[in-house]
Amino acid sequence: MAIASLSAVVLLASIAVAQKVKTEGDNGQGPRREWRGRGGKHGAHGGGMFSRLNLTDDQKTKMKTIRENFATNNKPLMEQLRAKRQELRQASEGGTFNEALATQKLTELAGLQAKLMGERFKLNQEMQSVLTAEQKAQLDQLKSQFKNGHGRRRGPDGTRDN
Repeated sequence: MAIASLSAVVLLASIAVAQKVKTEGDNGQGPRREWRGRGGKHGAHGGGMFSRLNLTDDQKTKMKTIRENFATNNKPLMEQLRAKRQELRQASEGGTFNEALATQKLTELAGLQAKLMGERFKLNQEMQSVLTAEQKAQLDQLKSQFKNGHGRRRGPDGTRDN
């Protein structure tokens, strides 16, 4: 019974992800690609909350170096993720859906995404190590404001979820 339930959940997740991936277009980035560009040349970390911390020129230089090292060191991982997403899209091409292939690709993709999450966590820790105690406190306050304010999603009726 448990195996049947788990299989049903995996099947539904596979179908949902495969359909979502197929609708995102050939680049595999979907609507997030446009959002990433909003941070300017520094991307999400350089233009996001860190930009509100009045960083010194030295701190900005260190942050830039950290981001560049992250991009260089994780380029192979990003390429693997891109390839797995393409393989997942191919599992649902031609009007047929290969459940076994999609499940396999989703499992492989999940492992790579978990690895990237770990690398992003390390990036964030390294970037925070450049900050002063006062800047860290200010960053914590900004994060709290984001979570309590506009960080929540809007429901279908336009109101915020609680």
